[in-house]
Amino acid sequence: MGEGHEKRRGVVPVLLPYPLAGAFDYRVPHGMTVAPGDIVAVPLGNRTVSGVVWDGPPEGGVGDNRLRPISAIQPAAPMRADLRRLVDWIAAYTIAPPGEVLAMALRLSMRGGLPAAAGWALAPPPPDLRLTEARKRVLDALAAGPVSGPALARAAGVSAGVIRGLADAGALVPTIVATAEPFAAPDPDHPGPTLSDAQEKAARALRAAVEARAFAVTLLDGVTGSGKTEVYLEAVAQCLRAGRQALVLLPEIALSSQWLARFTRRFGVAPAVWHSDLSTRTRRQTWQAVEEGRAPVVVGARSALFLPFPDLGLVVVDEEHETAFKQEDGVAYHARDMAVVRARLCAAPAILVSATPSLETIANVEAGRYARLHLPARHGGASLPQITLLDLRETPPERGHFLAPPLRAAIAACLARGEQAMLFLNRRGYAPLTLCRACGHRMECPNCTAWLVEHRARRLLQCHHCGHAIPIPETCPQCGAAHSLTPIGPGVERITEEARADFPDARLLVMASDTLPGPHAAADAARAIEAREVDLIIGTQIVAKGWHFPHLTLVGVVDADLGLGGGDLRAAERTVQLLHQVAGRAGRAEAPGEVMLQTYNPGHKVMQALASGDLDGFMASEAAERQPGHWPPFGRLAALIVSADSAEAADLAARDLGRSAPHGEGITVLGPAPAPLAILRGRHRRRLLLKVRRDMAVQPLLRSWLAGVRTGRGVRVDVDVDPLSFL
Repeated sequence: MGEGHEKRRGVVPVLLPYPLAGAFDYRVPHGMTVAPGDIVAVPLGNRTVSGVVWDGPPEGGVGDNRLRPISAIQPAAPMRADLRRLVDWIAAYTIAPPGEVLAMALRLSMRGGLPAAAGWALAPPPPDLRLTEARKRVLDALAAGPVSGPALARAAGVSAGVIRGLADAGALVPTIVATAEPFAAPDPDHPGPTLSDAQEKAARALRAAVEARAFAVTLLDGVTGSGKTEVYLEAVAQCLRAGRQALVLLPEIALSSQWLARFTRRFGVAPAVWHSDLSTRTRRQTWQAVEEGRAPVVVGARSALFLPFPDLGLVVVDEEHETAFKQEDGVAYHARDMAVVRARLCAAPAILVSATPSLETIANVEAGRYARLHLPARHGGASLPQITLLDLRETPPERGHFLAPPLRAAIAACLARGEQAMLFLNRRGYAPLTLCRACGHRMECPNCTAWLVEHRARRLLQCHHCGHAIPIPETCPQCGAAHSLTPIGPGVERITEEARADFPDARLLVMASDTLPGPHAAADAARAIEAREVDLIIGTQIVAKGWHFPHLTLVGVVDADLGLGGGDLRAAERTVQLLHQVAGRAGRAEAPGEVMLQTYNPGHKVMQALASGDLDGFMASEAAERQPGHWPPFGRLAALIVSADSAEAADLAARDLGRSAPHGEGITVLGPAPAPLAILRGRHRRRLLLKVRRDMAVQPLLRSWLAGVRTGRGVRVDVDVDPLSFL
């Protein structure tokens, strides 16, 4: 039953995992008692659905005699109080229907017993059994007891046909195999790496925070390669000693192979992993192990926030500055901020980790809300890379090429020394734009206000927003000219083509979301690089995220200016963070690293900050620019995105919202205006932006504003509190 709450009879609120306004009242049948957190079956319309008995009094809008009764209490563990409070908190903060948030935490498909695994056991051997070497290996593998079919085939090195043949001969009988404990217990006292004095000092502070069993937030920052992971793993070890569970959030769980290897070296076993690429069975197994306290450490993507930890004692958010922690679709929440809330609700410390902390986190440190631990030097005496700005106005690439002569020469010298090099361009595909040389027509997505990106290897033009794709046309669809479509600008495929021509003997590897579709592909790529089976890596932002390649000594950024345009509030901050992370891949071992940034604007404050290494000064200047206008983190933002099937309906709804917008001192409403992506997936979009002072709550203003406007049929208004994307 829900802990800390009395059982109830009479009428109770039940929250359903649907985007409804709130909980519904249900009558508790005679002889049944329920408590908050209990998972129950209830009637909804003409069907039966599952929901959670919620906290607080009934809603009271329907007379008791008209209330429908709860059908049954489901045989599943109740939802814990801290998780219910998290659901309420996120719903209130993001202005999302509570049931929509509940759906992320309830996960009915994860509950209930796991189906037992089918396997094989030995039968008395028939006298006429013909034994081959393969059959003998199967029988030997079963000598210690029953084994599941796939495990038996692996252990004996045989096909399923060999096993089936033995069964048909009467030597094996089918049986049910007990499921092994999925996650071995990590050993907190397993010999770990030797920490430097600075690392040990930071680790002591984090261990003390875990021992205190109280909510506190600490920023752990330091230069790339300073060993931040090893330090916070000491906090994980202290959490394990205390018998509590730890959660580590990574922005790209599919690229976690090196992190998992570090964890295994430190604790002797792998942790539980949670992300969308796991099989349904593994996810159910993981969910239930977490709920029963049998998964001491979980590393996961942002959705791991909603796992049912019975005793969460530590929350770590690695690469806390990453925008991947923001969920844009459905409930728009930031996993970093909600991780801090979850830690507070569990009376646990939270650790935010980054070499380039977000301005929001720095502001919290300066306000005294967060503590800060800083690692000033690379671990093991490795030096930071030398960063050089290549002014493309002075040393332009050859016509039709994108690598400047100094960068090409540096790559050639690096490869000649037997070292590895990397080229970075944060743009997938072959070219970002395709146009007709004859009439100037640009190939555009029919569903979105976006250009189609050429993917030459697949002979496709594709929209990176809705997925629409067409074969590359032979003729221009506008004027009919044959073979007139030409690519404009580079993507990683085009840079790869140029690199192959310039360095024909180099072994190339492309690292992009197109070429590394999941964890296994990423792990294979990392293994190949570490084994020095690759000479030149060409990648998008995937290559910036925490990799450690000891033999990589040169990083070339093809277009360092990319990302600075478009008027995005955080464009400069994001560019500094991304390029600093990319630069940090160079020079991790004995060999010093070199980074070359190709730019048309070497005087830009972003380029100067990267060249000088003065990130603190850059962040201070960013703060000084944002503070007078009350821009985040010195003010609060909320976006209203209006979408409709027609431009007229979107304009009408946006106009009505604009006319009823809140006003007053410290309140500014910008818009309505067409969104930069004015059409997305076939829907027309308009945006309004609410900006208020830091000391003002934005949620009451939003609720009052939305309640005063009735939108037409087919019109949707999405709310994004603390928006990161302005598309």
